[in-house]
Amino acid sequence: MRITSNIQIPGPHGRPLLIDFYYLANDTPKPIVIFAHGFKGFKDWGHWDLIAEEFARNGFVFVKFNFSHNGTTPSDPENFADLEAFGNNNFSIELDDLGRVIDFVLGKASMVPPEEMDVDQLSLIGHSRGGGIVILKANEDPRVKKLATWASVSDYGIYYTEATIAAWQKNGVIHIPNARTGQEMPLYWQLWENYQANTARLDIRKAAENIDIPLLVVHGTADPTVPHQSALDLQSWHGNAELLTIEGGDHVFGGKHPWESTSLSGHAAKVTRETMRFFKQ
Repeated sequence: MRITSNIQIPGPHGRPLLIDFYYLANDTPKPIVIFAHGFKGFKDWGHWDLIAEEFARNGFVFVKFNFSHNGTTPSDPENFADLEAFGNNNFSIELDDLGRVIDFVLGKASMVPPEEMDVDQLSLIGHSRGGGIVILKANEDPRVKKLATWASVSDYGIYYTEATIAAWQKNGVIHIPNARTGQEMPLYWQLWENYQANTARLDIRKAAENIDIPLLVVHGTADPTVPHQSALDLQSWHGNAELLTIEGGDHVFGGKHPWESTSLSGHAAKVTRETMRFFKQ
């Protein structure tokens, strides 16, 4: 298996992107999958490496990356070492980041030889907040042919109450606790301003209604972070989406960071297997 990690390319908003590639080199064009992590996430979190390897073993080129403003740095890609960058992230930046990654993966500078990729078979997977990003990107980029969302949000605006927004505007920042690291992670007011200024581009419902490519919606019934209703909403808006409900599944399908096992949890293995099936059919 060919694994090329931490390839650094310029991002569209002044900070670099780190990208990983996984594939079996056999001179056979393979469908491409690009994975977008979620809020307080990163490409090397938990079991994402094992999932990438499983996709590669089953005939895919699998790509995962860090959003440029996710709070990690090129020299420390597994820790939130730059909370200032995290605070200055927003949904538009992430959409633009994903576009830059697609351009690089499909372009002449890609780390995968052209004989190993089928550039006409590009699929996206998004986890949590990244699920919304991949839906929005598919709506504006015809190169995307299939989609899968894992524990995806269905609306970026519903997570902030009126009281939160008022305090946010007054103070210029709100802080989100990270239970795993103990950090208080800032979100600057610019995120909400950007959301309000780009409501048409960032409308997940409208995007889901508009796209006509195959969509797989995966969600656990015991997700404490994003309710299962979000999956039902996405399925209904798309109109022809396949819904995979993971009974008792949590937000990360049994994963945690760090992930010390050499195998996936039962839920994560099922999500991986069913997503590969969906992309191959």
